[in-house]
Amino acid sequence: MKRILCLLLAAMMLFGGAFAEGEMPENVKNAYQTTGDYIESLGAPQVGSVGGEWMVIGLARSGREVPESYYASAEAYVRENADEHGQLHRVKSTENSRMILALTAIGADVTNVAGYNLLEPLGDMNFLGMQGNNGPIWALIALDCGDYELPDDANYIREMLVQSVLNMQLEDGGWAIAGDTADSDMTGMALQSLAKYYLHEGETAVYAVDVNPAVDAALDLLSQMQFDDGSYGTFDGSGNIVPTSESISQVVTALCALGIDPETDERFIKNGCSAIDALMDYYVEGGGFRHLLDHDRDGMATEQAYYALVAYDRLLSGKTRLYDMTDVLNP
Repeated sequence: MKRILCLLLAAMMLFGGAFAEGEMPENVKNAYQTTGDYIESLGAPQVGSVGGEWMVIGLARSGREVPESYYASAEAYVRENADEHGQLHRVKSTENSRMILALTAIGADVTNVAGYNLLEPLGDMNFLGMQGNNGPIWALIALDCGDYELPDDANYIREMLVQSVLNMQLEDGGWAIAGDTADSDMTGMALQSLAKYYLHEGETAVYAVDVNPAVDAALDLLSQMQFDDGSYGTFDGSGNIVPTSESISQVVTALCALGIDPETDERFIKNGCSAIDALMDYYVEGGGFRHLLDHDRDGMATEQAYYALVAYDRLLSGKTRLYDMTDVLNP
């Protein structure tokens, strides 16, 4: 039944059916709206990996209001946890990166949060390296979200970060959480960090590092990694690859960052089912998403699916990328 539905949707898009080019399918639009409503109903975000910054990013980048109390929460957290350099955690640089993204999304000054410059630690490559692949990837996304400069040579640091991400790429074109087997989540995140540097036809290079071969190889791999129902998965505790909504969300966000429509690009459609179709399988009626198909609604899955749909909406609307927040800082 699902395959028939996917094929019907594909035919409608091909021959000019129920929705116009540049517009979400109705089922996706409904999931987008109701999930945003559901997230808003949860109340004010607090600093944290769930119920915090990713919620803020989704709400702000979709044009919804973020309660003012979030900034007070962030300020209190920084005041309590930052060291003299503005470092929020001893080894996890993503604590800084995640908060920079959220604060930038609401237009706050990340160089002065309770008197601390949250950007400063992102210039320390030793600190970033303590968190494996995640450190440089999310530092690059955070620095680029507001086109931020560091006290030292910002371009040099950016090129170091880009090269660091490229150096972590595996021979098959992907990136791994650990080890030497590519993971769709980490590959999606790496592509999100490199999207700004990818040159489309007619564009001129600004930075010295050429990311196009790496990105093209990763896209080829993601096409191969896609399951027959359009989904993506990650490794479970037994070493098996299990489809999850978060894996799909990371790939959708990456494709949108690169200007690729995850609903219509043939490379990311299997048996008539796109990555967007697959993500909708995890939707919970009334708003929210599951982690696994047989699970109940999940906070992390909901937040990641929502910002993936925000990224998709921004692509279709011709807006800046999810993590290109220069439209907020320079309206």
